Amino acid sequence: MSPEIICLGEMLVEIMRAKVGVPHIVPGLYKGPYPSGAPCIFIDSAARMAKNKDLSTGFIGVVGDDDFGRALTQKLEKDGVDISQVRVDSEDTTGIAFVQYNEDGSRKFIFSRGAAGKTSPNDINEEYFSNIKCLHIMGSALSISESSKEACYKAIKIAREQNPEVEISFDPNLRPEMMPIEEIIEICKPVLDATTILLPSGEEAEMLAQEKGADNACKRLLSMNPKIVILKRGKDGSRAYTSDGIVNTNSFKVEEIDPTGAGDSFGGAFIVGYLNNVPLEENLRFANAVGALKVTSFGPMSDHTIQDIEKLLR
Repeated sequence: MSPEIICLGEMLVEIMRAKVGVPHIVPGLYKGPYPSGAPCIFIDSAARMAKNKDLSTGFIGVVGDDDFGRALTQKLEKDGVDISQVRVDSEDTTGIAFVQYNEDGSRKFIFSRGAAGKTSPNDINEEYFSNIKCLHIMGSALSISESSKEACYKAIKIAREQNPEVEISFDPNLRPEMMPIEEIIEICKPVLDATTILLPSGEEAEMLAQEKGADNACKRLLSMNPKIVILKRGKDGSRAYTSDGIVNTNSFKVEEIDPTGAGDSFGGAFIVGYLNNVPLEENLRFANAVGALKVTSFGPMSDHTIQDIEKLLR
């Protein structure tokens, strides 16, 4: 199979604090494991939203030969993601992220990298990109290891060779706990130079553009290379910056249970709509709904269907 939407990077399970405000340093209950990894959340969302839309999805990554790895691959495969390029490393364990929820809404992660950082340029098969329409890159996949970063760079090169019109979408997904910000910005630059669709948060936009204020930062980023910059604003919705102007859309009022994965889920939905030429405002609203529904369930990956999204939109 040669999918039209491809993503690559870290494959993790998350073990999450059961209650808010309980730090990792003290004994307490955790929930999990939940299939995760920002690139996996993105591609799983894209696969669920691409059903009946004539778009195929595929993933490149590495898991350990254990139950955590099988939980990940089974979730992706169930939702329609091609996992033929997921490598099983029998000498390592599947990556794990322990998540702490703070009272102020922030989170703190402890990573046990395991096989998650072992994606390498050797995992990038040129034939797999023969039908590529969009390659999605995550900042976390750039920062988790040198080999993963080089795999991302190689994937971009091959995708552009196979399809000069390919969309390169990039979610900076900056993780200071994995690498200093200065280094993350440095390794993001080659990806930014190829990016056509940029999906930052406000803080990420400011860091990448070296500009104060999310609005100013997104305008500066748009002037660099992308065709479109999508500012993810959480409960405030999303905003698109294009050469034709700015489009704002509001989010939806829902009961938040777990915010993990909402932005990645938004991104997967937006790319599917973008490739299907859905009008921008309509597409933003649809992606907002996907992100909003994600926060209503525990765990990084949702099980919501297109029908669930359409119900919320109504």
